[in-house]
Amino acid sequence: MGPLASIGNNITPGPSVIFKTAEFLYTRNQMSAGDINILLDLWAATLLKHNNKLLFVDCHDLHKTIDSTLVGDVKWQSFKVQYSGEKPAHNIPPWMDQSHDVIQNMLANPDYATEMDYWPYRKFSTDSNARQWQDFMSADIISKDPDTTGSTFVPVILSSDKTTVSVATGANNYYLLYVSIGNVHNNVQRVHHDAVAIISFLAMPKTTKEHTSCPKYRKYCHQLFHSSILKILENLRPGMTKPEVVRFSDGHYWHVIYGLGPYIADYEEQVLLVCIVRSWCPRCMSHHKNLDANSLCCSHDHTEALIEEVSSTDLWDEYGVIHDLLFTNDFPQADIYQLITPDLLHQLIKGTFKDHLVDWVRKYLHHVFASFSGFKQWTSDDSKALMKVYLPAIEGYVPTDVVHTFHAFLEFCYLVRHNTITESTLVQIQDALDRFHHYRKVFESTGVVPTFSLPRQHSCSHYILLIRLFGTPNGLCFSITETKHIKAVKEPWRRSSCYKALGKMLVTNQRLDKLAASHINFKSRGMLNGTCLSETLRGDNEEGEVIDGPMLVQAHVQLAKMLHNEYLQNFQHHVEHKCARTIPDLSAELTIPHLYNILHQFLFGQVNPDDERSPSEVPLAHCPRFDGKIQVFNSVSSTFYAPSDHSGIGGMCQEHIRACPVWRNEAPRYDCVFVNTDASVKGMGGMDIAHVMCFFTFTFEGISYPCAVVRWFDKADNGPDEDTGMWIVKPLTHAIPQDLKHYDSYDAFRTFYVNKFADHHAFEITS
Repeated sequence: MGPLASIGNNITPGPSVIFKTAEFLYTRNQMSAGDINILLDLWAATLLKHNNKLLFVDCHDLHKTIDSTLVGDVKWQSFKVQYSGEKPAHNIPPWMDQSHDVIQNMLANPDYATEMDYWPYRKFSTDSNARQWQDFMSADIISKDPDTTGSTFVPVILSSDKTTVSVATGANNYYLLYVSIGNVHNNVQRVHHDAVAIISFLAMPKTTKEHTSCPKYRKYCHQLFHSSILKILENLRPGMTKPEVVRFSDGHYWHVIYGLGPYIADYEEQVLLVCIVRSWCPRCMSHHKNLDANSLCCSHDHTEALIEEVSSTDLWDEYGVIHDLLFTNDFPQADIYQLITPDLLHQLIKGTFKDHLVDWVRKYLHHVFASFSGFKQWTSDDSKALMKVYLPAIEGYVPTDVVHTFHAFLEFCYLVRHNTITESTLVQIQDALDRFHHYRKVFESTGVVPTFSLPRQHSCSHYILLIRLFGTPNGLCFSITETKHIKAVKEPWRRSSCYKALGKMLVTNQRLDKLAASHINFKSRGMLNGTCLSETLRGDNEEGEVIDGPMLVQAHVQLAKMLHNEYLQNFQHHVEHKCARTIPDLSAELTIPHLYNILHQFLFGQVNPDDERSPSEVPLAHCPRFDGKIQVFNSVSSTFYAPSDHSGIGGMCQEHIRACPVWRNEAPRYDCVFVNTDASVKGMGGMDIAHVMCFFTFTFEGISYPCAVVRWFDKADNGPDEDTGMWIVKPLTHAIPQDLKHYDSYDAFRTFYVNKFADHHAFEITS
């Protein structure tokens, strides 16, 4: 098994310390070799008087220990691809001279034991018997093959993308090929529990600027890409027709049959994948000048028929087809046109929203207000953040149809991002798309844009079909692989000397894979419970258990561990702020004179739960009295189920709600919250908005009561605003501060939008 893996047979705490030290230094801290040696020297100095030995002599000993383990060991291999066509006699262009084990490791990963599907299925809701789509195996793309009946189908999901690690040192680019499997649930894919693995650094042909438009060079790039993927996947081909026996995460052995599944790629990669001319659609036969016209889907058979009957010139001009090699031609039941997936990041966020709609608004505002300059530079995170606030920001400055366009498009984006999509959701998606197509005409009528025949925007028309074929798009999003760039390429590159870095990066990735596999191995044996110190002090006879699984609650709120006065004492600078310890003190601090009466009426409702009267109607003389001490807190942690947002493997998220007079030693912060006031009413109709002023707790008759003091917002109407689709609320009390600061916003304005586009959870609970 190797040094790290073999310690699984030893129940003493020592090996656990060895592994956790190696994992901390190499994976979590990513310490350089020189710093590891310095740390080990300092550590050795403290052990001399005890005659104890170090866990590792130096960095080489640490690396040797990691390299020796066999768990997660998948060797990197290389192959050469060279241009073999006709070369000119003189001035030869420079460009003319220039996996299986990974998938089995995923199937055997014990972390996926309860997060994996072994066969296709159809999911229906229990209340309405309506069809639902979620994970890949719940979709319709799985076909039946009588020769492989009884085998578990393992769809191989691929993704390729280029990334740049350094512009300053010469734009070092790498071309990555990732693999995953469709059996693993979407929630696992999104949290990156090694369900997405890098399997290849693809070749990137380089040439001089004069040759970039050469037809032979373009053809060479196409053939290089497809022949490389064909070579990489060739050891999977036998398992696509003859079942193999593979060990799964539940410890059992299953017959499996492999097949090419969805391919995740941005539009530039899709053009390369399906060998089409740029500006054409990779999925349908619509002409590039009228992409939104109704047309049939592309297919391998149709393309082959065109190649046989149509000249290469007409193929290019009339059909947007490039006659070239497709790697899927050599695999059974594989049609690259059917495997292209939706791409939320590049098609919707970066494409339609950032590059199209926001830019169109910029052009419109520049035409109306000549001084408007727009945005300089932004990242994908900037685009996602702007999507949350852009709609209310432009309302009132652009025509109403522009607001309606953004409203419809944002609803489309948030609907397709749902963790579970039903038949009714598909109807809502189509309605949002129809409204988007209708209202976007305002940009054409105002002269901002001449055509809507744009491939990334046109891709929205295919989403309903693709959801039926592949399940919800949030498990096949390009942002999953882009996040993997950081761990697989950028961080290993920074840890290298940056000179001929690829070899060092491959070694780093291999070591990281071994440590990750060892972590899973040891965790499944119960060796990583608690800290190293607690494990050593506990001994071998004491029983312990660590609960590591999904939380089975919809929502839970817990007060912070630190009291208000303890929080203030931890600031670097002295803060002149006293903490209230009684209700009268808190009443004076919050300037709420009747807080004392509110508390007594609250206690009446708690002590008399069967009384049908509202506590506010009960005379104060009949209410219990409380004159004891209180404890004030600055925050609470809210844990809730939000699988459509970035969450844990069980779909749980955690946020902190602040009610703090001094936040980060600068200004006060008092958050707003959703309060569910009527669980029988769905959406915002059953909720109210509150501005949290304080969290406190007190004990009355032996019972502890955690409380929040809030100021309520009143709904401006019985429904959302017609233009933006957002509810509008207004504070019940309004006092404009004289010296206005940003933290006075809740007091300075008379009305507010309830932003349902703040995140996907907010969209789901308010819609």
